Amino acid sequence: MVNKTLILAYLIVILTSCATTITNEEVKSATRSELPKMNDQWAATTSNNQFNINWSDRFNDPRLSGYIKEALANNKDLTAASANVDRSWALAKQAGASLKPNLGLSAGNNNSGNFTGQSGASNSYNIGAQVSWELDIWGRIKSGAMAAEAGAQAAELDFKFAKESLAATVTKAYLTAMEAQLQLALTQNTFSDVKERARIVDVKFKNGAASPQDVSLIQADFASVQEQLETVKGGKNSAVRALEVLMGRYPSTDLELTEKLPEAPKLPEAGLPSEILERRPDVAAAERRVAAAFNNVNQAKAAKLPSFSLTSNIGGTSGQLSDILNPANTAWSLASNLLAPIFDGGVRDAQVEISTAEQKQALANYGQTALNVFQEIENNLALGVSLEKRENLLMTAVRESQKALDIAQIRYNEGETDLLDVLTIQQRLTAAQSNLIALQRAILEQRVNLHLSLGGQW
Repeated sequence: MVNKTLILAYLIVILTSCATTITNEEVKSATRSELPKMNDQWAATTSNNQFNINWSDRFNDPRLSGYIKEALANNKDLTAASANVDRSWALAKQAGASLKPNLGLSAGNNNSGNFTGQSGASNSYNIGAQVSWELDIWGRIKSGAMAAEAGAQAAELDFKFAKESLAATVTKAYLTAMEAQLQLALTQNTFSDVKERARIVDVKFKNGAASPQDVSLIQADFASVQEQLETVKGGKNSAVRALEVLMGRYPSTDLELTEKLPEAPKLPEAGLPSEILERRPDVAAAERRVAAAFNNVNQAKAAKLPSFSLTSNIGGTSGQLSDILNPANTAWSLASNLLAPIFDGGVRDAQVEISTAEQKQALANYGQTALNVFQEIENNLALGVSLEKRENLLMTAVRESQKALDIAQIRYNEGETDLLDVLTIQQRLTAAQSNLIALQRAILEQRVNLHLSLGGQW
């Protein structure tokens, strides 16, 4: 009996060694074939810095960092994504459980007799244990477990990218609210200037030094600035509410903001991280889905081959509970089973075709994800250069418009020019200042997007 058991165990080891599984190197080789030819700049520098949401600290705004942490703790969408990660790992654990033997225990009591209550009644007890194990000879079960594990890893990477995206979204919402606050301050300053100018015009009109046209012009300008003030106030409240919702707060517009926009980090000087696709969690998730698809194909192919299983039972039956474990009342059995599919109407062949098509789809999705990453980075780098040039030009426009307004105001006070000229230049200055604030916010948002697209700091 011992020799037979040893022979059986040896055969199991031999047969199980026939199983084939997909290696990470095979997956990487397949994904690399989907990548386009990259420019030399992608190999110009390397960095081991993995993406970390603490990149927001580069803006030197503790309030912003605090809001990001609050959003990560309270955001409902992120909570749902976290639950999906837990679910995926539980499914992976479930899929891998079939690789191990199953052990079950049973116990029971049986009473029998007739309705007259006469002799013939009997009573028996039974107890037993059963061990069953499907031999994963061709790697079908292991491939399914590896596919489920790769799917769980992809879900975990998706969750990580969701956290990074949320941090970026909170930062951009915060910057939008700050811009609205600065636009409101600018409009309030303009309102004060126009109000003072209206007072001067009124005094000059009463003294005969201003025309009715000047009075109408300044009153029209005064009303326009008041209307703009209401619009900007509404815009700021909407921006603050959006930020509060991201943080899981009730949208009550009760949120503190920093007085001025932070300084933008410098753009990369030269070269880009060569391991960019490994740093990006969304790209890594796409690679894990390719691995899952490869293993699903393996599983589908293995399902067409014969399956082997072992079953062992041991148990005892006795009329007396105290005698149930007596060797004379126990019995055992050991059975092996072979199931070879012969005809299934093409179900297994169809499953192989489906899995193969899903594998091609996963590879194509990976290639497209990589292309999208390169597009994001190139767009953000080009946009950063363009925005900095535009900022310099707008700063010149603001400076020169302020000079022109100062000169026009002096000339108007001396009666050398019309009020319309002063108001026109005032509007040009205000527009340039407003555009500069919006552009500075756009530069900071571009840096946020660049952090996200590079998968880390530079």
